[in-house]
Amino acid sequence: MRPNTFLRALLLGLAITLLSGCGYNQIQAKDQATKGAWSEVLNQYKRRADLIPNLVNTVKGYAAQERDVLIRVTEARAKVGQIQVNAEDAASLAQFQKAQGDLSQALSRLMVVTENYPNLKSDQSFRDLQAQLEGTENRITVARGRYITSVQDYNTYIRQFPQNFTAKMFGHKEKPNFSVENEAQISNAPTVEFNPPTTAPATTAARAPAY
Repeated sequence: MRPNTFLRALLLGLAITLLSGCGYNQIQAKDQATKGAWSEVLNQYKRRADLIPNLVNTVKGYAAQERDVLIRVTEARAKVGQIQVNAEDAASLAQFQKAQGDLSQALSRLMVVTENYPNLKSDQSFRDLQAQLEGTENRITVARGRYITSVQDYNTYIRQFPQNFTAKMFGHKEKPNFSVENEAQISNAPTVEFNPPTTAPATTAARAPAY
């Protein structure tokens, strides 16, 4: 083996050893884990967005007069769809989180309104959508929780010695995360259950034709 070839091989082996010992491989693995967790968050939010048109149309068939509530849900969904979120950018992530929060509030308001329409609540298609929405809200909560944990693990790791030098050398920075005012929200999905009203409405709205 030529001296130059031997020297290059030696330096390459030394570089690989140093990178492995300084956490390079672990940084890559943890970075990919956060990306995978983020993809699942987006997947579950999209699942919820896909349910909303059918939900709105079903409610319209029984409660077309609840126009303002239906419009708010539709507009909130449209706003979510317009956001091109970048999970690596704190401002973009905050904008995405706010839009999703606004949609959650609009959906919660819609759920409250449906309490006044027993015929709607007994409709099989509506009950199916309700079950799917409940399941999706739970999946969102689980996906968000896993992403938060994944980002925390990544950020903690790249700040530790000697990985912090490796991270700085290869441009790995701390990732922004979801802001949670109440940590309990990570493990509690929004309530979308339909409990029977304590008193029945005086009149039952006639079924209106869907738009």
